[in-house]
Amino acid sequence: MRTTTSQFRLAARPEGLPKPGDWEYVQEELPELAAGEFLVGVSHISLDPAMRGWMNDVRSYIPPVGIGEVMRAAAIGEVLGSEHPSFVVGDHVSGAFGVQSHAISDGKGVIKVDPGLASLPVYLGVLGLTGMTAYFGLLDVGKPEAGQTVVVSGAAGAVGGVAGQIAKIKGCRVVGIAGGADKCRHVVEDLGFDACIDYKGEDVGAGLREHCPDRIDVYFDNVGGDILDAALGRLAMHARVVICGAISQYNATDKVKGPSNYLSLLVSRSSMTGMVVFDYADRYGEAAVQMAGWMADGRLHSQVDIVPGLETFPDTLLKLFRGENVGKLVLQV
Repeated sequence: MRTTTSQFRLAARPEGLPKPGDWEYVQEELPELAAGEFLVGVSHISLDPAMRGWMNDVRSYIPPVGIGEVMRAAAIGEVLGSEHPSFVVGDHVSGAFGVQSHAISDGKGVIKVDPGLASLPVYLGVLGLTGMTAYFGLLDVGKPEAGQTVVVSGAAGAVGGVAGQIAKIKGCRVVGIAGGADKCRHVVEDLGFDACIDYKGEDVGAGLREHCPDRIDVYFDNVGGDILDAALGRLAMHARVVICGAISQYNATDKVKGPSNYLSLLVSRSSMTGMVVFDYADRYGEAAVQMAGWMADGRLHSQVDIVPGLETFPDTLLKLFRGENVGKLVLQV
């Protein structure tokens, strides 16, 4: 039996924020399954700031999405039909299935997930690439030590919220930076940060001086721009700056703004290192086991913002860049 998939394809390279005309919404009949393939009915799609970079035809850590191709995205779904020896009907799986309702896969990069252990959206958040990014970015690159001060920008976001919680688990003082009083309240009261600076309502530099009297040992950056500069000006000796993302710059129509305060790295003998989660693929299992244990202990909390309707994708994606989501943003198909 043939299956029709609904999908969003990239129609044009966006300039600034993606516009409705940058997308093409189509319905396409999928071919019959070949040997070694299986059909996935997609239930949830991960929406991430990195998707904006994948739309640009520039050199990066991963090839750009081609014009006319289904928009790349991690997703969760159920196997509906299979000609693959390792996947059977009823299996729940996670993989790069894209922004569409159904996908055919050969199993490469696909893992099975257990909905009995955690809800499916959690496998796109804390137990997915989001959690892996926070885990390896903080622990392998940031190398925090108990008693040190860790500052996390984008603290109410998917990666930042997890990174800060892990820093608390490791015995650090943790200060978040987020936009708005409600988000800052969530970061402190729900996620357990020691303090949170509202970049929309207060001076970030002054906030860092107040909440980081011993300066910053680890800065986990998700936003770039002026906030990165403010953090660089408050580094402790031998601090580590983790460059995870720069959401403030992703939709810039001019040149990306680089750090003007970079000489602070020299003065404090600090390091600034970029990290890409795919480099740790062979260790995802290690991180998942550790974080699942923390979740079971009640020390690590999952925050998922679910928006229903595949057809809402173009506008729902913009929630990331309007700062409207709290935690992991997921599209429910």
